[in-house]
Amino acid sequence: MSVQTPQDDAFELTVAERHAESETVVSLTLRDPAGGALPAWSPGAHIDLLLDDGAVRQYSLCGPPADGTAWRIAVLREPDGRGGSAHVHDKVAPGGTLRVRGPRNHFALAPAERYLFVAGGIGITPLLPMVHEAIARGADWRLLYGGRSRATMAFPDELTALAAHDRQVRIVPQDEQGPLDLAAFLGAPEPGTLVYCCGPAGLLAAARDACAAWPDGALRTESFTPVEAARAGDTAFEVELGRSGLTLQVPADRSILDTVLEAGVSVLYSCAEGTCGTCETDVLAGEPEHRDTVLTDAEREANQTMMICVSRCRGDRLVLDL
Repeated sequence: MSVQTPQDDAFELTVAERHAESETVVSLTLRDPAGGALPAWSPGAHIDLLLDDGAVRQYSLCGPPADGTAWRIAVLREPDGRGGSAHVHDKVAPGGTLRVRGPRNHFALAPAERYLFVAGGIGITPLLPMVHEAIARGADWRLLYGGRSRATMAFPDELTALAAHDRQVRIVPQDEQGPLDLAAFLGAPEPGTLVYCCGPAGLLAAARDACAAWPDGALRTESFTPVEAARAGDTAFEVELGRSGLTLQVPADRSILDTVLEAGVSVLYSCAEGTCGTCETDVLAGEPEHRDTVLTDAEREANQTMMICVSRCRGDRLVLDL
């Protein structure tokens, strides 16, 4: 399926700066062409880049949240990706423009007395502004940051400069020190502590295992990769669109999003993989089968919203606010 999206809320920004943050990561600083303020955002937020070929890619904002005139993103070149990162690395230069949409935040920093941040690779990007925010709040914090090698890890000097003492930021290149020791870093659960983790699927799984004894909700994660869900057992179901007055049949081999778009209903969407949250839709009745990586366990249990690009129905019928 194409990942083209409605663009009526997109706007154009100037690429003011470009920096090589590592061998594989470049950062872009985006500003309003007229020099005005940009929409406010909070740590954990991301924006969409709307590329020339109609593709849309999501990137976390990773600059200081207090800077209202600039947005910074960092892009990892992915040789086996879908072409978005190659476009940014090879074709985007200072002085150029990019169409963007957002920001949106499904990985917000909740209030806490103490934060433990765990990043793997490009997963450092949403956590970097969280560190800034933790400092601004006067909260205790520590960061564990792993990557394949020192040369591929972005923002190490910036992170080190934010630390109040040597042990506050631990940078662990795997080729020098081996994999991250999450058990040693996290320790025993402590009241008032939240754990934020972002990185590849293996790191997120290890973090969930390491936090098995922690209170529900203490671990917050964000994934850049979709859930691998079994498709063989998928069945058809009915979707009623509450606002549009349509009742549609969703085939076993099609998504709700596909079906809704084919019926001529305009829906904002982006990644089509359940990772960005753009297509989040209110559920009026029925029980979704959640397959996204955006919602928390508590949000899934509440069944108030769902990502219609990947999630399905546990029964025969859903009613959605579309």
